[in-house]
Amino acid sequence: MNKVLIEPAGYDRMRPVVDRVFDIFPLLLAEKKVFIKPNVLRASEAREGIVTHPALLQAVVEKVKTMNPAQLLVGDNPGLFNYGANEESFWKTGLMEAAQGCYSNIGNDAVRVAFHPEYMSSVSISRAIHEADIVISLPKFKTHGLTVLTGGIKNSYGILPGAQKALLHRLAGSPERFHELVVAVFKLRVPDLFILDAVVGMEGNGPASQDLRDIGLVLAADNAVALDAVMAVMMGLDPGRLRFLQKAREDGLGDFDLEKIEILGQLKLLPDFKLPPLGGSAIQSNAAVQEIIAERTLLRPLADPAACTACGTCVEQCPVNALAMNDALPEVDADSCITCFCCQEICPEQAIALA
Repeated sequence: MNKVLIEPAGYDRMRPVVDRVFDIFPLLLAEKKVFIKPNVLRASEAREGIVTHPALLQAVVEKVKTMNPAQLLVGDNPGLFNYGANEESFWKTGLMEAAQGCYSNIGNDAVRVAFHPEYMSSVSISRAIHEADIVISLPKFKTHGLTVLTGGIKNSYGILPGAQKALLHRLAGSPERFHELVVAVFKLRVPDLFILDAVVGMEGNGPASQDLRDIGLVLAADNAVALDAVMAVMMGLDPGRLRFLQKAREDGLGDFDLEKIEILGQLKLLPDFKLPPLGGSAIQSNAAVQEIIAERTLLRPLADPAACTACGTCVEQCPVNALAMNDALPEVDADSCITCFCCQEICPEQAIALA
């Protein structure tokens, strides 16, 4: 039976909570490559409640360091329209300082893996996550306009660098199919531990709503289906009605039936909790949003012949080897490009635009 811990918490007393989490869900981290993935939707201040709070990340980093890992990295690939802004996002949120020197820009190095033949035969995921022995996921308690809630399963969508997140949104075509795609991405590298920041949560039209909710909890589990099921119940939802939880159970990833989950702590309904409008279909059905997504996923690098010195830096740094020199100019393989903006960021001559 999977366990979910529900622990009272505050940002000023996070370390004892994290210690308790590791007591209940022990991990052997000595000489292991450990990766910690917070939820970093975009560059925002911690008080906005959009990202995992730095206090939780700092406490987890401090705890893991005491367990003598061979390597400890912290990172994420920001959301749909922030790819290429990894470092900016970590600095503004305060997560860079909380990472205590362990931050890694994971959008700059990726590995291609088999995916879902119905959508894309393969995708690129951040190499640091792919090669980690242990992955610790730090989601944020939030609503989401398309999946209704974003917790343990949805947080793994950030293992995709570049425009792939937006591309899969577009390819899904419907909320139900997007729910299934989120599970497919989650299965590429299932994390080993989930510690959910629910000290201050988000309700309403998430995942970037201004409707914050003081909850005063940290939730933890080693199974994301169980964790997300408990989140759903707290929000007043029937977990069995969420397609991504149905799909996760169908794929053998866990069970959302509360009778099959051991709750450690007090599970309480959040009264009058505001859910996203239209039950999670608002974003997908919005034609304007769909047009923006389509435009962003079609952007490709274009070198300015007058500024490019053919130094080859962009070719060397492309995480998916989508660039090659042709007649002293970098040329992109449009099918391989994931629109991560690495070439534009790294160009010493500022010779690359996206068009």
